[in-house]
Amino acid sequence: MRYERMQEVMDLAVRLQGARRGLTLDEIQETFAISRRTAERRRDAVDAVFGPLTLVAQDDGKRHWRLGSDALRRLISVSTQDLAAVQAAALALERDGRAEPAAALQGFAVKLRATLRAESQTRLEADLEVLAQAEGFAMRPGPKECLDGDLLGLLREAITTRQLVEFHYLAQSTGRRRRQLVRPLGLLYGNRAFLVAGKGSGEGAPWLWRLGNVSGARLTGETFERDPGFNLGSFAERSFGTFQERPVNVALRFATGVARDAAAFRFHPCQTVTANDDGSLTVRFRAGGIDEMCWHLVTWGESVTVERPLRLRRRLQRLCATLAAHHLGAGEG
Repeated sequence: MRYERMQEVMDLAVRLQGARRGLTLDEIQETFAISRRTAERRRDAVDAVFGPLTLVAQDDGKRHWRLGSDALRRLISVSTQDLAAVQAAALALERDGRAEPAAALQGFAVKLRATLRAESQTRLEADLEVLAQAEGFAMRPGPKECLDGDLLGLLREAITTRQLVEFHYLAQSTGRRRRQLVRPLGLLYGNRAFLVAGKGSGEGAPWLWRLGNVSGARLTGETFERDPGFNLGSFAERSFGTFQERPVNVALRFATGVARDAAAFRFHPCQTVTANDDGSLTVRFRAGGIDEMCWHLVTWGESVTVERPLRLRRRLQRLCATLAAHHLGAGEG
């Protein structure tokens, strides 16, 4: 077998072993951009060299093939946090518009899965699903703060095992540290990183706790029941950035000269974009965080008009006037 063909068979073998639900012939065709007949031959080659392949039952009525042998196993240990970190990095790259390195990282995650034994893969996938639902990204770009890896590891363990966490928290308003007992629900990354957690008593809505203000965190060993109705994605989408406030309907009109740039920019996960007859572009979404919106929109200058809400329009006008006066004063000095 030529080296090129051997590499192609190896690549498919890795994917067939890393896909817990298996791969259909259609998925093999799409993944490798090959014909149906070539997909069948490559599948058969994997079966002959590394097999046997097994059929994985799925609800879609299609045949899902998976490599269940130990032929590709490696004597390494892959943890839930390893895969969660890779997937989080891939998501961050994708949100930054860097599709190619994001796809490469996703492929790497598939290869890591292929090194796991079947029983380990099943157990890890369950924990990984929890972390995937419990880590999100705020939409506003900007400088990021350095994060404590030990603290993140502790919080991820608390989220997957549903343990109460105790820590001391520095309140920005008072400058005092107080002991807190919380139910960790997720992690939200933006200009700053936050823990999304409810009070240990279970009362009230979840709060945002800035990780930079957390110290002395420890697992209590006491477990809690996670609210099945809580969704981190929905929680994050209530705001523009990480500041939580009552969501409002937002409509932004971008002038013709910047319409192309605005069309390529993702302001919010649930935005809708309308191309207007005059060449301008209107972006609509629903979120809170008026101040954070202002600090971003001011970078567009006079190219953006806030159509709604009125509160955002007035806030942006005041911010622009303040910055203009500051700039004028600096020039006169």
